[in-house]
Amino acid sequence: MTNDESVKKSTPDSEAAENGNDTPNKQTDNVKTDNVEKPEDSLAESTGTPQAELISDSSATEALLESIAANDTLARKDIPSVEELTRQLAEAQQKADMHWEGLLRKQAEYDNLQKRMARDLEKAHKYALEKFATELLAIKDSMELGIEVAAKPETELKVVHDGMALTLKMLIDTLAKFGIVEINPQDEKFDPQWHEAMVMQTVPDVKEGMILHVHQKGYQLNDRLLRPARVVVAKAAPPLENDS
Repeated sequence: MTNDESVKKSTPDSEAAENGNDTPNKQTDNVKTDNVEKPEDSLAESTGTPQAELISDSSATEALLESIAANDTLARKDIPSVEELTRQLAEAQQKADMHWEGLLRKQAEYDNLQKRMARDLEKAHKYALEKFATELLAIKDSMELGIEVAAKPETELKVVHDGMALTLKMLIDTLAKFGIVEINPQDEKFDPQWHEAMVMQTVPDVKEGMILHVHQKGYQLNDRLLRPARVVVAKAAPPLENDS
């Protein structure tokens, strides 16, 4: 036996090849296949992250991408078309025109109201005494009639007196009708708000501050003083000196 034959016999692969059996090669291929590293394994080894976590992160990323795609699809569905936007713009323009016309109309009405109020105020200032003047006309007529009667020689003095008294009553009633009230504080206590002291007199048995005489009557319009009553007021008597 030669050296070459002894080498062939001692090699298992050569014996198997001679016998037509390739099983050892298949086992070798299986071993090599099992030893091939997968991408996930190499990535896990390079990053130090467990393979399960990498698979979980990949799934989460895919889910996030799917959610973004779904939201984008919904957003695109919500976007109106050009025709819809044109219609909405036309409706908005129509409403704006209606509001503008209404505003102009309200402004015109307001201007007319201001002008009417200005005219009414001017008339009120100009003709505020119209009713009062109408009431005074009757008093004037009565006074003219009394003067005409008094001018006749046969007219008695009592007739003239009665006519003047009637005219005075008409005047007082007319003033009261328009809120003008007479102030006649005879025998009342002096009130500086409504009275004006002309003279101070000392009178026995009269309290100080009492009104002794009304020199001129006063008048008030509702709660406003038109003219104070001019009066004579009593003052306290000086104490008697002791002659002892």
